Amino acid sequence: MKADRLLIMLAMLGIASPAFVRAEDQPIEVQVVDAMNKLFGTHPGFRANHAKGVVVEGRFKASPEAVVLSRAILFDGSEIPVTVRFSDGSGIPDVPDGSAAANPHGMAIKYHLPDGSDTDMVINSLRFFPVSTVAEFRDLLLAQAASPPDAPKPTKLEQFIADHPAVSAAAATAATPDSFADEEYNGINAFILVNKAGERQAVRYLMEPERVVHLNAAEAEKRTPDFLINELPERLARGPVTFHLNARLAASGDPTSDPSRPWPEDRRVVELGVLTLDKAVANSAEAQKQLLFLPGQLTDGIEPSDDPMIGLRDAAYAVSFSRRSP
Repeated sequence: MKADRLLIMLAMLGIASPAFVRAEDQPIEVQVVDAMNKLFGTHPGFRANHAKGVVVEGRFKASPEAVVLSRAILFDGSEIPVTVRFSDGSGIPDVPDGSAAANPHGMAIKYHLPDGSDTDMVINSLRFFPVSTVAEFRDLLLAQAASPPDAPKPTKLEQFIADHPAVSAAAATAATPDSFADEEYNGINAFILVNKAGERQAVRYLMEPERVVHLNAAEAEKRTPDFLINELPERLARGPVTFHLNARLAASGDPTSDPSRPWPEDRRVVELGVLTLDKAVANSAEAQKQLLFLPGQLTDGIEPSDDPMIGLRDAAYAVSFSRRSP
């Protein structure tokens, strides 16, 4: 009996199992998470990517310029409580903070709005994404998994990079910071801000610290394995940390559907407000297991662009969350 017919019969009987579903027939978001698990291993209770992190709390206050761009309640000038998770890259829960594998670092922000709803931002230290589509991202992960140190040359990863030059270019924009508080985080996807007059402006977010401090490889290697995770709560105990949320405005012709294509640096940048972090969450390791940050969880006045990766990131994060939840 052919495999397809067997699957149909099992499904009709209510006993179909994922073990019988071919990998290529799974939804693309499942394929991506499976590829992450193949590359990083499966670690129960942890995210498939950006597994290692720390959670803090604070508040956001919008600038007067923000309301000109968006009618979102987030930007009305009131103080909005936030929960923020900083993270290392990779799906390895004990990845050393100073290793190259911990790049890029991430920042996920959950804004707790007055009506009881949340809106999220999920940004990282890459200035742009290494590939254009989720399918290419899956293939990049699989190429990495198929390229151990003893793999014959050229490796699958080397071949993939040769065909996708944005991979190396994006990787070159990441470095190890001396603190999560001293890193710049970028929105790789474009969003649309809509103001009270209905005017629409495509933007990419940019979260800027008071200063950017990066370590070279030798300096990073000397640090303790958890120096980033431990340093932030210690810093907050001494006083608050601030970031400036900015929006880089797209001009006519700037691509909004391809996260691997950065906009020119001379595009206008508008400050949307100040993010102030002042408290480390108690028992962060447990708290972050309950948190799900979705780039597409938006509020009125902020809309997704035509970038299909926004919705697919949401779907992949949901798959990862379902697997780490008890």
